[in-house]
Amino acid sequence: MSLSFHFAARSDVGLVRQDNQDSGYAGPHLLVVADGMGGHAGGDIASATAITELVSIDHDSLTADEASTQLQRAIRTANEEIARIYAEDTALEGMGTTVTAIMRARNKLILAHIGDSRAYVLRDGRLSQITRDHSFVQSLIDEGRITEDEASTHPQRSVVTRVLTGAPDDEPDIGAREARRGDRYLLCSDGLSGFVAADTIEEILGAPSPPGRAAEDLISLAMRAGAPDNVTVVIGDVVESSTAPSTQPQVVGSAALRSPVRRVDDSPASRAAALTQQEEDEGVELAEEGRRGVGGRWLRGIGGLVIALLLVGAVVYGGYAWTQQQYFLGVDDDRVAVYQGVPSDLGPITLHSKVRQTDIGLDQLPPFYREEVITTISVDSREAAQERVRSLRSAAEKCTDLRAAGEPCSR
Repeated sequence: MSLSFHFAARSDVGLVRQDNQDSGYAGPHLLVVADGMGGHAGGDIASATAITELVSIDHDSLTADEASTQLQRAIRTANEEIARIYAEDTALEGMGTTVTAIMRARNKLILAHIGDSRAYVLRDGRLSQITRDHSFVQSLIDEGRITEDEASTHPQRSVVTRVLTGAPDDEPDIGAREARRGDRYLLCSDGLSGFVAADTIEEILGAPSPPGRAAEDLISLAMRAGAPDNVTVVIGDVVESSTAPSTQPQVVGSAALRSPVRRVDDSPASRAAALTQQEEDEGVELAEEGRRGVGGRWLRGIGGLVIALLLVGAVVYGGYAWTQQQYFLGVDDDRVAVYQGVPSDLGPITLHSKVRQTDIGLDQLPPFYREEVITTISVDSREAAQERVRSLRSAAEKCTDLRAAGEPCSR
């Protein structure tokens, strides 16, 4: 029986960050999450570098030993590339990335892991974590100094002990599992696992919904929980290849914003990378057939002008129509408001309109949420805007409770 992944990848910048340092990839034989670190200048580059190296090995012609070797080699190459990038720009000091990857090789799954991103499996309705965090709090748990519950609120829970930084000894843990039809695998950054409880994740993954819907539901839950970090979710259901839907590989997060630099071929990975590139419009040239006189040139010139005007009009209309499908959160009368459109104008044309003013005052919000709203929060749909409003209201209520208790509200 030939197996494959029915897959989906989703990523969100989160409620506080202005850039996405996470990257993710989902394909028929490979799932990857990479959580970058090192600030805006480095984390996004590191995670995208890891994805760029790994997507090239998404194919189904490998044995388990070959897949293990290729997975380790791709991660090692990514680590060397991170070292090269830092050597060329020392302003990127401190850049690095976690990597958690699952590669299918016939009836085996090869797991590679370094950092505190996580991999879970849902089998027979029960969720199990199959990676061990390389973090400071995990070492405290292993030593019996704190409990799992205490780790979730520990002030140093974000301190990782092993990631890809370009150092020669940055090596992932490698393991193998039996691929079983019906299993559902989840790879995620700590933007999800750090804010959504495992039993809630189990409930969402256990629902009879396709991977894409499950991934979106998990990200919505992280937003509702007030997750300030980037959130990336990759889900792969183990299915028979003959029943797997025909789906293009998906690249999300920082890697989706960067043009691939590797060789181009016709593998699933290269097709996925192609999805992230903006195609340049090709000029249309009308070839002349034989000689034409002045009148013909004049008519051709008028025709060209008309076509140009029509094209400009179509582009302007299309652009305006696109803006009206966008939403963002901003400020109106010192309160959070939801707008349709984009937060800018085109000359005398206003490209947005207010669709709802909430009762959430700016002074009720923690400082970082307040700054996010002032600079505007872009979302993909009206439903996503409503979800953000609920998250902001929850943050405002928590802040109000803290102030009532005489405590500062700084987060």
